[in-house]
Amino acid sequence: MAVATLSAVFDGGRSLDEAFDAAASRSGTLEPRDRALARLIVLTVLRRKGELQAVVNSFIEKPPPASTGGLWPILLSAAAQLLVLDTPPHAAISLAVDQCRADRKAYRYDRLANAVLRRVASEGKDVLATLDPVKLNVPSWLRERWGAAYGAPLAREIAAASLREAPLDLSVKSDPAAWAERLGGLVLPTGTVRLARAGRIEDLAGYADGAWWVQDAAAALPARLLGDVGGLSVADLCAAPGGKTAELAAAGADVTAVDHSTVRLARLSQNLARLSLAAEIVEADVTAWEPGRTFDAVLLDAPCSATGTIRRHPDILHLKRKDDTTQRVALQRRLLEAAARLVRPGGRLVFCTCSLEPEEGPRLIARFLAETSGFVREPVSPGEAGIDGAWLSPEGDLRTLPCHLPLSDAAMSGLDGFYAARLRKSADS
Repeated sequence: MAVATLSAVFDGGRSLDEAFDAAASRSGTLEPRDRALARLIVLTVLRRKGELQAVVNSFIEKPPPASTGGLWPILLSAAAQLLVLDTPPHAAISLAVDQCRADRKAYRYDRLANAVLRRVASEGKDVLATLDPVKLNVPSWLRERWGAAYGAPLAREIAAASLREAPLDLSVKSDPAAWAERLGGLVLPTGTVRLARAGRIEDLAGYADGAWWVQDAAAALPARLLGDVGGLSVADLCAAPGGKTAELAAAGADVTAVDHSTVRLARLSQNLARLSLAAEIVEADVTAWEPGRTFDAVLLDAPCSATGTIRRHPDILHLKRKDDTTQRVALQRRLLEAAARLVRPGGRLVFCTCSLEPEEGPRLIARFLAETSGFVREPVSPGEAGIDGAWLSPEGDLRTLPCHLPLSDAAMSGLDGFYAARLRKSADS
């Protein structure tokens, strides 16, 4: 299952979730423990492919030809188990050799796999300790972009933090301190409850009762920038899977959630039902949606390169390309223009993306304000919604980074990289 998922990501260009679900359906009924182990192997390889490949290559005298079926995903999965997950060598190596023999293109390399993986088991950790994880695991074009945007030292911190697994963040409907105590977590300054990874989410207390939903601490901030939304009409655009819709509804807003994806809206509806929250749900292309009315506030979480979420989605390291950002910006501009038309005079507009790229955040907003009359920026103040002053740009926009929020326990540290700008429409527009 892990090998099939990795092959689908690397060779088929499929997302982690899509590839994993497809592999799981082909594997039949799996015990939750086996499914969790397969996903852990996949995530480890996706985060550390460069390092693992370098270690394996150091023990291969003559590189195999390009067309070797599943050989590389098999070797990388085994290396992840041997070097990172501390799987007993005989188990990892035996499984890898059997997988080679079952692959019609890789079967001829069973002896090579056996020999190489034995050396990985015995000598690999010494080689691994000499490698630079940031240089090997983060694509050079991405490191160069971050270096240009943030400077080399901070870009390296961002890259290193992006390679660490994110903790589990929960937005709770009420009483975060009590839920943190009950679940064995802690309350962040923003009100999010943070847990170390704790097994299946569905098994945690409060899930079935709809007391909370999973949402990164940074992702929870843009909706809070709208202030007290109790009794206000709010359009949540590009809303699925619905974390921000839930926040707004829980805060008492009259929410209209709009998204173009039938599948994603179905998931949004399921989430709201579990949480006993209500919102009007509209399936529509936001750029063409004309509801015939305006809203007190509009929240637009625009689709983007998602480079701020690599901690949770390490497949981004392998699926995104340098030119993807350019292609997305044109859509983001159209979405922002459409969102602006939906704000009533005097109302608020919050634009956000989970991208670290300036083109998908501050540059896009600067251009919008320069070309659009009737909107002004409303800077965010330090301390507002628990926001640290270090998370704000000089203009007062939210700019969280994966290396922000360092805690004594590294495994509990970090935030997704989010950008958000808050705008106000003039009353006479």
